[in-house]
Amino acid sequence: MSLIRELLQELIERNGSDLHLIAGDPPRMRLHGDLITMREDILAPAEFRDELSSIIPPKATEVLATDSQADFAHAIEGVARFRVNAFRHLGGMGAIMRSIPDRPQSLDDLQLPAVIGKLCKESSGLILVTGKTGSGKSTTLAAMIDDINRRIKGHILTIEDPIEFVHDRKSCLISQREIGVHSPSFSEALHSALREDPDVILVGELRDLETMSTAITAAEMGILVMATLHTNGAIQTVDRIVNAFPTEKQSHVRTMLSTSLRGVISQQLCRKKGGGGRVPAFEVMVNTSAVSNLLRQGKLDQIESAMQAGAKSGMLTMDNALQDLLDRRFVSGREAYDMAISKERFRIYADQPNR
Repeated sequence: MSLIRELLQELIERNGSDLHLIAGDPPRMRLHGDLITMREDILAPAEFRDELSSIIPPKATEVLATDSQADFAHAIEGVARFRVNAFRHLGGMGAIMRSIPDRPQSLDDLQLPAVIGKLCKESSGLILVTGKTGSGKSTTLAAMIDDINRRIKGHILTIEDPIEFVHDRKSCLISQREIGVHSPSFSEALHSALREDPDVILVGELRDLETMSTAITAAEMGILVMATLHTNGAIQTVDRIVNAFPTEKQSHVRTMLSTSLRGVISQQLCRKKGGGGRVPAFEVMVNTSAVSNLLRQGKLDQIESAMQAGAKSGMLTMDNALQDLLDRRFVSGREAYDMAISKERFRIYADQPNR
């Protein structure tokens, strides 16, 4: 058995999320948010280069040679898939490998807020799932796609870099395209998708202005578009999209979002109190008439108040979600403070070890 396969199997057996392999250092894994050493032996640069070359596909090898980094997917049948970023660094080669379950979990398995299930029933519009790297965005989106795949008869098209969850065909036809393999960029794949009669499009990441613009256009055309952004919070997400456009177009973009946006789901993974895993905290903004008016008028600073008043529509703020986890003793006061948007609200709990 190769060293990489052995380490990946150990990662899965211990419920780790990421394998960190850096030439000249011992292998490490991300376990419940912490980076821990798996064994003391360092990875010899030449040996690790040979190990990595045994799993990297030809196209990624070409990209690595020219760009000194490459993204690709690696699968161990019956174990898991892995999203891999390979790169050159001062000491040789490095690779970070994130585990992806063989099959997506359901909305019920993940115990996601009920409002997320309601958003999955939308027939058109834009749904954004946001959060920092490693916050579980891909897992949430996979569960949402799986829910749609079970319920409707249609065409789901995913555009990813690389393909993460592999979806079986259930009620829907599934097309999955990988950037660098099936299309040169997100924007080109998305333009092509508009001519491929999709009911649902999943965009792995809104990386640039052209991709954002095309995604909004697709949502206005009657397609349900789901996408991710590396932003913290619903309001910051809207602000990021609007400010990506030239100043003279921002008013028009706000108007488009006020009609096409269906919701923003922002999430974080918090360490469980006492250790032993992590628990998600969700912020959810639903585009109600009140939120739509604020978007159109550019009054983004007032959206949080609308979210506070929109509990009946399923809206949640991140700080309220953290307060709920704290009250139910799922997280410590310090963890709630560290993850909070408004630090002052949780400062009283930050230094209480038993809270």
